[in-house]
Amino acid sequence: MKKILLLVLCCVCGTLLSAQKEARIHIDAKADAIESKVIEWRRHLHENPELSNREFETAKYIEAHLRKLGLEVKTGVAYTGVVGILKGGKPGPTVALRADMDALPVVERVDVPFASKVKSTYLGSEVGVMHACGHDTHVAMLMGTAEILTGMKKDLAGNVVFIFQPAEEGAPPGEEGGAELMVKEGIISDTGADVVFGLHISSGLEVGKIRYKPGGAMAASDRFVITVNGKQTHGSRPWGGVDPIMVSAQIIQGLQTIISRQTELTKEAAVITVGKIQGGVRNNIIPESCEMIGTIRTLDTAMQRMIHDKIRLTATKIAESAGATADVDIQIGYPVTFNSPELTRMMLPTIFDTAGEENVLLSPAITGAEDFSFFAREVPGLFLFLGGMPKGQSQFDAAPHHTPDFFIDESGMKLGVRTLCNLTLDYMKMHPE
Repeated sequence: MKKILLLVLCCVCGTLLSAQKEARIHIDAKADAIESKVIEWRRHLHENPELSNREFETAKYIEAHLRKLGLEVKTGVAYTGVVGILKGGKPGPTVALRADMDALPVVERVDVPFASKVKSTYLGSEVGVMHACGHDTHVAMLMGTAEILTGMKKDLAGNVVFIFQPAEEGAPPGEEGGAELMVKEGIISDTGADVVFGLHISSGLEVGKIRYKPGGAMAASDRFVITVNGKQTHGSRPWGGVDPIMVSAQIIQGLQTIISRQTELTKEAAVITVGKIQGGVRNNIIPESCEMIGTIRTLDTAMQRMIHDKIRLTATKIAESAGATADVDIQIGYPVTFNSPELTRMMLPTIFDTAGEENVLLSPAITGAEDFSFFAREVPGLFLFLGGMPKGQSQFDAAPHHTPDFFIDESGMKLGVRTLCNLTLDYMKMHPE
């Protein structure tokens, strides 16, 4: 009897492996065939970038493609977001795949025929607009993934939700936006998504490679404003007042000791940065107040709360010691981008099989932030980094994201399409109805 059961089990496993191999061959062939279209879509988007919550033409471009595929399409999600829903021919789980759409107020300096010449208005000033973070590649890869998976509709054991998200870089002041607003509007709950996958192209990771990290992969990002209130006086008589600029300098030093002396950095990384300080109008007037604006990056929620408390304590007490006062306002931003350890373990064989195990790298945590984190708070999520640096180039020579010289080797996008397709199919196979 045991021999019969073992034989049956071997036959079932053999059939599953054969089906998986067949699916891989099909995906690879389709990705090869569609690569030139993915590149064409990316170049169109790169040449026509739009800022956060202003992705009107980008949304129309995506919508037209999804409707051509025959998908159910939702538009105007979180202002300009587009969502395509693919219902498979067989019952099974619902997999959400996400790409962000917005560009940045950066003047492009890269010498390519499809370089952006677009100008727009940002915070009241005319600015150049550029896809300086690779969101154009994310959209193009997800469009390609949608086309391939739609062609396999009758064999899909589940549904796929293609999320094209606006305003990942942050909504304009006074507006909501991005993944947080999409979640608030029910894009995860209403579609019944069981899991969400996303990937981000990297200008400093060689084409053909993928980086991953279980748990806290990217930092929470919070904004703080500290206003130091002193007493105005003549610059020649500092003893006649309370100098808020001097107090601010002491607070800035004190904030850094929170990281260097009070935070358990062997547990997780953390950063406090003051990015702007403003006070005074003349060389010979000690002003009444001084304002500091900065960012807090944390990878652990308990550390996040502790650091917030320490910032308030440090700023107020240093100010008090000088006869000033300090008002501290901390605004909660993006949460930690958390990769479900269980989901990561489950999907790692798929990533190894798609990219080649030698090309899959365990990554340290990144103190940059991503609003994919809002999706991954609703359902288990996995966020990966995809190589976009030309082969043979040193990462130290690669222009960073958010800079005028940011460059992506388009040959890396095909692996992104294959990865999203294979993650979807394998997750469905692992979670039959």
